[in-house]
Amino acid sequence: MSSATTSASLPSGIKVLASFPDILILPEFVFGGLVWILVASTKVLIPIIQGWVMFVSVFCFVLSTLLLFLYFCGAHGQKSSWVALDAFYQVTASLFYLSAAVLQAVATISVKDNLYYKIYQIDIAAVVFAFAVTLTYVIHMIFSLLRWKSS
Repeated sequence: MSSATTSASLPSGIKVLASFPDILILPEFVFGGLVWILVASTKVLIPIIQGWVMFVSVFCFVLSTLLLFLYFCGAHGQKSSWVALDAFYQVTASLFYLSAAVLQAVATISVKDNLYYKIYQIDIAAVVFAFAVTLTYVIHMIFSLLRWKSS
């Protein structure tokens, strides 16, 4: 049985990086940071769409960093309200990134016929990493919801 269903508390200290699903924060950082960098490095042709993608990637990156820091410090004090907060954040981040990944794919398709082939290639990479980070957030969300349910 997974650790998410056997233990209803959040880890603290270095155990955050040794427990599942909390270890998923590392690929969330990497893939989310890549989405942020890739979208920021292109010429933004559709500001409203790519602005949302940038907001989501920066928002989730900053909030994940804050939560990781608080978990390392043990600020949660093994309270069940933090387990609920973690589950709520994972649900929100999953929905945000799903919408951002779909919108980035739409923006990429619309740039396909332009003369900016290099931008198109970078946008394709941003779409791939946006869906990769969405998948990691969804997996993290599922196990965070199981941990919340058992708390």
